[in-house]
Amino acid sequence: MNIPSVFLDRCRTFLSEPDMERLLGGIQSPRVTAFRPNPLLSGAAAEPGVLPDADLWSELADGGLRFHRAPWDDQAAWVSAEDRQALLESAAAREGRLYVQSLSSQLPVPILDPQPGERFLDLAAAPGSKTLQLAARVPGAHIAAVEVVKKRMYKLKDNLTMHGAGHVKIFLQDGTKVWRYRPDHFDRVLIDAPCSSEGRFQVDDPDTMAWWSPRKVKEMVRKQRRLLYSALRAVRPGGIVVYSTCAISPEENEAVVQSQLDAFEGQVTIEPIEWPVDMPERIPALTSWKNTDFDAGMAGCLRILPSERMEGFFVCRLRRGD
Repeated sequence: MNIPSVFLDRCRTFLSEPDMERLLGGIQSPRVTAFRPNPLLSGAAAEPGVLPDADLWSELADGGLRFHRAPWDDQAAWVSAEDRQALLESAAAREGRLYVQSLSSQLPVPILDPQPGERFLDLAAAPGSKTLQLAARVPGAHIAAVEVVKKRMYKLKDNLTMHGAGHVKIFLQDGTKVWRYRPDHFDRVLIDAPCSSEGRFQVDDPDTMAWWSPRKVKEMVRKQRRLLYSALRAVRPGGIVVYSTCAISPEENEAVVQSQLDAFEGQVTIEPIEWPVDMPERIPALTSWKNTDFDAGMAGCLRILPSERMEGFFVCRLRRGD
């Protein structure tokens, strides 16, 4: 399947020619399989913010698995496409002591920077990868995970239980309405929004592109705006919201954030993401597009181009004013 020409034409309106070449290269490259330790099933007692993983890395290395540690996060690693099966067949994978999760998907939770004693909301939680990551970062924390689709909610519940996070409270609910029941309640909110999934496009997997269309983008934008609004209402004054997508289009990223900055009229600000500084896939977020200027703080958001290692991704950290 060819890459949709309409998608490429849209990307050319906001990416430089060198970045377009990198985008095309990333979409056409076989992607690595990334993973992280799951201390919830490690059998070791974790202190807040400390993940016991030394034994896992040694176990994998002693078993002959060729893996690479991410230089920007000591909890992230990957294997090449040819070593994927060996990873999945390892005892650690079978027992749930490691969790397969893309490198891009692992970014929002450390950017959220969860702290012990806080209350957390994952507003579009299924299938649960980031919920589990959050539970691992702050053992025993009060976490509410929301999912609106019943089938996906059951998958979320099974995933959390299987990987040692059965204490997370799960709600079958429309995330856009959560703020009505829990206004000003949570210390930190994660909203990894449903999106057009452009960042996951891969030429060797036509299914990743089969359902994309400009209409799909518009449909996602409507949901994203409502979800981000709900997140910003559900977080307490002074609290943090992290918004992310695996989309590339500005409509789903900077423009959605800008819509809420406008809606909250100065009560919400963007906090710059200084990390990770040594990731070559990171490019500057947009401060303008199609003759529309965005808030200057948008430069502090995180944009990731797809590559052999990474899916295309966007992350923004927001603080609600006191």
